[in-house]
Amino acid sequence: MSETGGKNVEIAHHLSEHGKSSQSLGEEILEILEALVLAIVAIATAWSGYQAELWTGHQAQLYGQASKLRVQAEGTANFANQERLYNSSTVVEWLNAEGHGDKKLADLFERRFLPEFRPAFEAWKKTDPINNPNAPAGPQLMAEYRSSKTQEADKLNDQATEVFDQGTQERQRADQYVRMTVTLATVLLLMAISQRFKMRGVRLGLLGFALLLLCFPIYHILTLPRA
Repeated sequence: MSETGGKNVEIAHHLSEHGKSSQSLGEEILEILEALVLAIVAIATAWSGYQAELWTGHQAQLYGQASKLRVQAEGTANFANQERLYNSSTVVEWLNAEGHGDKKLADLFERRFLPEFRPAFEAWKKTDPINNPNAPAGPQLMAEYRSSKTQEADKLNDQATEVFDQGTQERQRADQYVRMTVTLATVLLLMAISQRFKMRGVRLGLLGFALLLLCFPIYHILTLPRA
């Protein structure tokens, strides 16, 4: 009877040691998984912050470039307006000279027109504006009228708009990376909470939820454009 009891004690002791060994192995695996998740979170957070800073820098650079183009466009438009005023005042003086029959003075004002303005003036002059009440009000209303400065100002404004829109897109990309860091911070919080529990089931549940949540920023990191 004592031999049987001794064997039972020995078997129970062996099973107890086996259970402790299995529990210890499970704890080690769980700790390894938690450490792996924390390492991934740390790397992903650093990468997301780095990319957010790069995209923010690009956005600031593009906004500065757009502002520069706006200033250039405004200066060019002002120059175009000055040319327009000069040509308009010269046309008025030409009309006065022509109306008074002062051919010499009228020819003088014609020679003072800017080269770019001359084709429109010549076309307008053929309509006999002094005698023809149906003639256009001025050369600037003619189809031949061109203003390279105005066209250049419009082109610069279009470029400024395009560059500004690019800057806005890059700002949105920076915001996407910032949002990922917020999600990663949530994963880090879950991992910190899980380590406060001694029950393996609770820790596994929190670890599983953290891994599921971690999939979203990892997917975006792999698919979003890099600066």
